[in-house]
Amino acid sequence: QVQLVESGGGLVQAGGSLRLSCAFSGRPFNLYNMGWFRQTPGKEREFVAAVRWSDPTTNYADSVKGRFTISRNNAKNTVYLQMNSLKPDDTAVYYCAAKSRVRSGNQWDYWGQGTQVTVSS
Repeated sequence: QVQLVESGGGLVQAGGSLRLSCAFSGRPFNLYNMGWFRQTPGKEREFVAAVRWSDPTTNYADSVKGRFTISRNNAKNTVYLQMNSLKPDDTAVYYCAAKSRVRSGNQWDYWGQGTQVTVSS
């Protein structure tokens, strides 16, 4: 069974930076594409960024392009989200997710427990 454990959330001032980490275990890491999502109370969970299992192909939500960077270290079974120029609107619980590399569509297979990011103005 895959387990995902996020860390690195916290409180930061607007314009600051945070780096989130997600430790993956339970299956071979390179079988999965990885993503980050976020959710605020009363809203749907929204896509933030994703990275493929094998190559540096990434994609981002328009709201974070140019400010956030997703990366993965297959030797450490970890995916990261570097968040720069943070805005109060980035405040949310951030979730790490894994999707089998053979799965098509928007269904993600596994989710972490989430880490809170709060950006003060």
